[in-house]
Amino acid sequence: MSDLLARSTAAVRAWLGPRRPVAAIVLGSGLGQVAASLTRPTRLGYRELPGFPEPGVEGHVGELLAGDLGGREVLCQRGRVHGYEGHAPASIALPTRIFAALGIRVLIVTNAAGGIRQTLRPGGLMLIADHLNVSFRNALIGGVLSGETRFPDMCDPWDAELRAAARQEALEAGLTLDEGVYAGVIGPSYETPAEIRMLERLGADAVGMSTVPEVLVGRARGIRCLGFSVITNRAAGLSAGRLTHEEVIAAAGQAGQALARVLTGVVSRLSA
Repeated sequence: MSDLLARSTAAVRAWLGPRRPVAAIVLGSGLGQVAASLTRPTRLGYRELPGFPEPGVEGHVGELLAGDLGGREVLCQRGRVHGYEGHAPASIALPTRIFAALGIRVLIVTNAAGGIRQTLRPGGLMLIADHLNVSFRNALIGGVLSGETRFPDMCDPWDAELRAAARQEALEAGLTLDEGVYAGVIGPSYETPAEIRMLERLGADAVGMSTVPEVLVGRARGIRCLGFSVITNRAAGLSAGRLTHEEVIAAAGQAGQALARVLTGVVSRLSA
């Protein structure tokens, strides 16, 4: 892993040239509108990076984007891989380790999620206040890599200051921004109604199949983390309809503009 990380980091650094991003943004299913908000973008396909895992799911393009957002330079991971595709947690979190090696100190993670809490409606945004790792997998298992903490503290994994900035940006834009607990499961099957009832009793407000591996590694590296779930559907048993991936992509696209507005405002507050 160390050699692969070094080679991939060197390739990304050479591509970036003089650019020094202040934040990295991971874009989930159907959230290409955020990428469209970048100015002066340059692109690098995952296949050009040694060992960089390529996504195989609709809605995940598979490229890095460097550009300006809110007057700051950022790096966007447009598309991610998932555990249900057969990837190990360490492979899923490789991009986060690259971001840390580049000196990026803020990680913004987005995802598409099913709403469990009754007040969460499709097309809405949920600011992640905490999470449940219901995949029972951890990207930190194995040897401790240089710069990582063996036992990272997870009392407050989602940065309180960044969350306050997101709430303020949403308020100024007149946008509704809910806040809640995200449950990360392995997938790829959607949850059963019984599983949703279980997650609700555990304290989950929304459920998805990503995000947790990146944040675990980010915290082990001392990176400040901020996360958003786009609520794309009501979870199983909470609506009469059946769940489809096409529905998820369509709902994420509808919420993309609101998410881009909030992200732009948050990034503009970061130190250059």
